[in-house]
Amino acid sequence: MNKKYNIIFGTDGYRALLGSEINSESVSVVAQGFAQYLINEKKTLKVSIGYDGRECSDVFAHDFACVLSANGIKVRLSDKVVPTPTLSFDTKNNGCAAGVMITASHNPPIYNGIKFKTNDGGPFMTQETKKVEDLLYTQAVKQDEKNVSLVNMMPQYLASLDSKVDFEAIRKAGIRPLIDSMSGAGCRTLEHLLSDKGIKSETIFGTPEHDFSKRLAEPIEKNLKPLSDALAHGDFSLGVATDGDADRLGVMLNDGKWLSIQEVILYLSQYMISEGGEHPALVKTVSVTDKIKSLPALVTETAVGFKYVSEAMIETGAVYGAEESGGFGFACHLPERDGIFSALKFMEMLSKSGHKTLCSFVEEKRKQFGNICYDRIDMHNDNPARMALLQELACGEQTSFCGYQIMERKQFCNSRGDVNGLKLILKGNPRWVLIRVSETEPMVRVYAEAESMDEVKAFLAEGKKHFEK
Repeated sequence: MNKKYNIIFGTDGYRALLGSEINSESVSVVAQGFAQYLINEKKTLKVSIGYDGRECSDVFAHDFACVLSANGIKVRLSDKVVPTPTLSFDTKNNGCAAGVMITASHNPPIYNGIKFKTNDGGPFMTQETKKVEDLLYTQAVKQDEKNVSLVNMMPQYLASLDSKVDFEAIRKAGIRPLIDSMSGAGCRTLEHLLSDKGIKSETIFGTPEHDFSKRLAEPIEKNLKPLSDALAHGDFSLGVATDGDADRLGVMLNDGKWLSIQEVILYLSQYMISEGGEHPALVKTVSVTDKIKSLPALVTETAVGFKYVSEAMIETGAVYGAEESGGFGFACHLPERDGIFSALKFMEMLSKSGHKTLCSFVEEKRKQFGNICYDRIDMHNDNPARMALLQELACGEQTSFCGYQIMERKQFCNSRGDVNGLKLILKGNPRWVLIRVSETEPMVRVYAEAESMDEVKAFLAEGKKHFEK
């Protein structure tokens, strides 16, 4: 091995360009560092490994397994493409020290990547990932297959859902979903599971493809036109979509219109509180609607990144946690995102509402909560001073933003203590602006929620202006 790769783990694992950056050599380097991490930490020497349908994912999973095997670590290697939450469940359910998923999630098909999972199926925290990074290139890579066992992870995962989802309520209510697996790892899992329970559904793009059938496998409105068109011309209760590795969920109304993720989060929050017993607790990232704070629950707010949601769920005993990018975690299942399970809980919620279509349900909820006025912008910004500009705003003496009094400043820092996120809580119900600076790509993101869309536009414009200095 002559080339030394620049391997950096971000908020949710390592993602890199196929071939030039992530390949069998670089994957093996990560695997050797990971093996040494487990040995150093005196962890149980057993690991579960899964992979999605991207190009070379199966090869990289085998490479990773062989490196762990040569270091005396027993490996449960999936025998097929699996969703990330299936890998997470397998890790937890079989007493593994950790899990490894070969995936680049919703990134374009020119990328691949690696996610690490803890023994409870949740994401690795930054400090643990840093320990692995520090061990890269400290030892020669070695490989063999003697400790690798091929396993079918799906039966245990699917069986575990029987007691966690009220399938009978979904069947009795006549809920009929249209499922878009986006040519990702979700495959026809939901359809087959529902069919076994006597529930009718249909799947589009249910076969994994390297290029996700020429779509970006992120379940957001602009990528879901096939689902929208099929709903508009069909007879369904709702539409659901999962991303490339099936850990995230997008939802569409039965008439083919997009249901914003903020509304999905709010309605599921209310439902999970009703199911959560006395003194329920919820977790949300700072970019999620503050309307959740009006619900009768203890609400904990975290920085953006599901690893922070997962950690807070465990610490607070929360029944449910959510992030703005479509990730949901449920205490009854896993402290990690699961697009398949989230879709099932959403169907369960609809089935118990007395409504047979999502359009009817949402019409009632909007009367209760009003409209959510929210938006975000992603700006390309390669100014090396962008972190300093955010620090300047965080530490500034200004008392108002766009004419509204600043009631509170919430700062979020990276592992080095630098401010990389700032949320300004403004006087109103709700009014806030969030600015985040990416450290791994030349991006600044501005988010806002307010009492009208005109206010939201003004907040976004003002936040953008600060970075045009």
